[in-house]
Amino acid sequence: MTWRAGLLLAAGATTLPVWPAPFLGVAVLTAAVLLLVALDRLLAVPPHALGVTRTGDRTVRLGGTATVTLHLANPTDSPLHAQIRDAWVPSAGARPEQPPGRVVTVAPGTTAALPVRLTPTRRGDRQAVALTVRSLGPMRLGFRQRAERPATPPWTLRVLPRFDSRRHLPEKLARLRIIDGVQVTRGRGHGTEFDTLREYAVGDDVRSIDWRASARRADVLVRTWRPERDRRLVCVLDTGRTSAVRLGDEPRLDTAIDAALLLTALAARAGDRVDLLAVDTAVRARVTGSGRPALLPRLVEAMAPLQPALAETDFELVAAEVLRRERQRSLVVLFTALDAGALREGLLPVLPRLAARHRVVLAATHDPVLTRLTTATPTGPDDPYTAAAAWRALAERDRVRAALSRHGVTVVDVAADRLAPTVADTYLRLKSLGQL
Repeated sequence: MTWRAGLLLAAGATTLPVWPAPFLGVAVLTAAVLLLVALDRLLAVPPHALGVTRTGDRTVRLGGTATVTLHLANPTDSPLHAQIRDAWVPSAGARPEQPPGRVVTVAPGTTAALPVRLTPTRRGDRQAVALTVRSLGPMRLGFRQRAERPATPPWTLRVLPRFDSRRHLPEKLARLRIIDGVQVTRGRGHGTEFDTLREYAVGDDVRSIDWRASARRADVLVRTWRPERDRRLVCVLDTGRTSAVRLGDEPRLDTAIDAALLLTALAARAGDRVDLLAVDTAVRARVTGSGRPALLPRLVEAMAPLQPALAETDFELVAAEVLRRERQRSLVVLFTALDAGALREGLLPVLPRLAARHRVVLAATHDPVLTRLTTATPTGPDDPYTAAAAWRALAERDRVRAALSRHGVTVVDVAADRLAPTVADTYLRLKSLGQL
């Protein structure tokens, strides 16, 4: 029964006091309205006879807007009057063009298109969770309803990482061209791959003099070098509990993904092979560097559904996976947090094995709340204790950084908005020094 039927009952009830037998009038009026409701419901188009399909976007970047259209086909001989509720998960940010409760009319043998605009607020897979079709009768007194959960037909929108750090890519590529000697100059004395011979100039490293070539030319010639291409880079994403900490408007894992994408784009343009591992208590994603033209899209697809796990990361598994998969010396960039408890008990015991074979960089973002607590002006009796706890956390982080450095690990510890460009700069510096 719809609100129209209730209004009809209320209008009839106002006339009952003037009837000779009010109670008999109530019975007659109720029976008449219920008969009309039943007749109207019988004349409504059955929802199971309708055809429902979806078309639209399957992927969208976080912060973008996608459109998914619900097509409602009426194959019957009667006009359809229906109210549609196409429900998505809250983080999908669904905004239907038809306001909820509005009646949609579909003529016999035609199809209505009902677009829904989605502006997701979280990365990952966002699903349509329920579809409800309420078919109204011609008099709008009764209805037939069909609710499907999960929604049929199903639809999943994959929300890809934002990749805001791509704005740094042109500047990093320009520096890479300088390092490779393509744009301005060749490296002098650094690198591991022989490039050319040229005449000696004041300031050149005497160890780079080629004495045989100098004897043949009766002049002093030096060798120039450039960093080797086709080196190996392994990005390891820590998806354990520390990756769930929010730094500003997003979790630490999203910041690490953004930095890994910039590093991958830069290394792929440098001709290096890039592999990806996402690990907590198990391997959550694995991408190899084969097929470089499609490497970045594959990485984006693999990292899009990653979510933090509320468990301690198994660094023994991380080291075992890297050592098993990477036989050649590689640059291993571990995106994690400088958490004293997790690293001291988990990473430091396995670090000597990892650092003995590979060059290791630990990329971390620090929590700005700790810094603010150490500099805030005390306003309450508990503030000095809070500041002391913050100082202690920072001191433990410094001790962990020093322990990592003793094992030859390069530590990058910066604010979240500086992680991506700083990691890229570290890669370029190591490449220019021939330390990859």
